[in-house]
Amino acid sequence: MAQDTPLTLRNLNIYSIFTRNYSQEGTFKAVQEDLDRIKALGTDVIWFLPFYPNGEVNKKGTIGSPYAISNYREIDPRHGTLEDFKELIKAAHDKGLKVMIDIVFNHTSPDSYLVKHHPDWFYKKPNGDFGNRVGDWYDVIDLDYNQKELWNHQLETIEYWAQIVDGFRCDVAPLVPLDFWRQARQRVQQIKPDFIWLAESIEPNFIRTLRGNGLTALSDSECYEAFDLTYDYDVSEALEAYLDGDQPLSYYIHHINQQDVLYPSNYVKMHHLENHDRNRIASRITHERDLIHWTAFNYLQKGAVLIYNGQEVQSDHTPSLFDPDQINWQWEKDLSPLMSRLAHLHKTIIPIDNSIYTVTADDETQTVTTQFKTVDEELLVVGHFNLQQTDQPIKTPLSDGEHTNLINDQSFTVRNGRIEMIDEPILVKVSQ
Repeated sequence: MAQDTPLTLRNLNIYSIFTRNYSQEGTFKAVQEDLDRIKALGTDVIWFLPFYPNGEVNKKGTIGSPYAISNYREIDPRHGTLEDFKELIKAAHDKGLKVMIDIVFNHTSPDSYLVKHHPDWFYKKPNGDFGNRVGDWYDVIDLDYNQKELWNHQLETIEYWAQIVDGFRCDVAPLVPLDFWRQARQRVQQIKPDFIWLAESIEPNFIRTLRGNGLTALSDSECYEAFDLTYDYDVSEALEAYLDGDQPLSYYIHHINQQDVLYPSNYVKMHHLENHDRNRIASRITHERDLIHWTAFNYLQKGAVLIYNGQEVQSDHTPSLFDPDQINWQWEKDLSPLMSRLAHLHKTIIPIDNSIYTVTADDETQTVTTQFKTVDEELLVVGHFNLQQTDQPIKTPLSDGEHTNLINDQSFTVRNGRIEMIDEPILVKVSQ
């Protein structure tokens, strides 16, 4: 496992940017002009979706997917130049921000540099044609990691970018051999010892399907042998089942509690309500008060936090990855002040050590309670989140009396072990 993963990564607040749709210009310079606002959200790391040239053959939409890459070592000139990107990184560093980029090593576009120069490095279908092994990804063809020369080239690409940025988010990392990722981490360790490795881990049913077809599909536990952080896709199917009304809230919360016993003690999950591959959370949770509680719950769990550009203004339109589709920055719905406060509490109040973390759900009231305790059962931090507008009193582990809600600095009263239910999420620091 990645035994050197620091627990401080559980404090990370990550902000994901799709440069093409971030602004009207779609450039690095436009992002650079917005760094102060991004920093004010409490952001620690900016993750850029792919900015490489994408292919023209079999492309989706009018521009094509940023994940159908034609050259791993070049930049799409529509975003700017390499010097523009380096200038953006320097400006981010000057503000205390780190920069993470996407590494997409499972596949390339059908007209990529590697196809033209090294066609033997690619997967072939039984008829000898290039192809891919997964789903409707008709705009890409898969690489073949049985070809060791491919490993050397990819590792050189890893080393090239590691000298420029601070971390990698590795696309569908479980589809690439674990030994490759181990070697990549070792190489980068010699360049930047504090480099951040995020795996786009995959859903359990996807793992089952891939393995059933005889394909590589790393579990989250296997990913932690080379990566610092993984997605919380291990619980996303349970979350969807709850939001669709197919399972109770407790079903989803049970899966969250399982994480602490399934993974290494220094595991770091990256919690998210949305990302570029998922629908906007504001399109699923349409009542603003509910969305505020879900947002707080996402921030105040154990682990890192991801925000996708536009989430802070409750955008309910999922931007296209294939066509021009600028974010609608509807500032009248701005949640930035709340997110900034939550990011601060996430960093200063939520324990990052291996204190006992439990989450409980009340299916009757549709509320969630989080607790952080010492090994001696001393209560440290308590959170309460009202996920579906209940007005019923809820149970709390807090003692009777007055307490201060750190989210809004207002006091509230516990009587007979219950709280008259909350319009706003609650976070209480119990013990020093």
